[in-house]
Amino acid sequence: MIKKLIFAMSFFMVIAVSGQKMNDKDAVTAAAEKLRLAMISGEKPALESLILPELTYGHSGGNIDDATEFVEKLVSKKSDFVTIDITNQNINIVGNTAILRHHFYATTADAGKTPGDVTLDILLVWVKIKNDWKLLARQAVKSEKKK
Repeated sequence: MIKKLIFAMSFFMVIAVSGQKMNDKDAVTAAAEKLRLAMISGEKPALESLILPELTYGHSGGNIDDATEFVEKLVSKKSDFVTIDITNQNINIVGNTAILRHHFYATTADAGKTPGDVTLDILLVWVKIKNDWKLLARQAVKSEKKK
């Protein structure tokens, strides 16, 4: 009888943990979508609500921004995303950390310049703080074509 009870409890724990992983993946997907929209809108409160103060934001050209620089460039339109399309997204959760990779295709109008196109592969590192997922790190590399 005790073996059956232990087996049943173990089974339910596995189900609960599996369900939590899926809920976390959904939550990270939602946070990444909010970030995409905030990067297009350049709305300061939206951007700040999604990132940690310790953010390190790596550009494909090698520049690295901290949290303040990241937000300021988008709010001032120094970095201006007109559109952002995300494809091939993959999320792997380890504890309270989510590693998200995706392909990023955007139209830009940085500092009012003629629109340009950007094609990148992105790595995002999200950390779960209480019940919210916050961006800790981002690194972009240039990609040859839209996937």
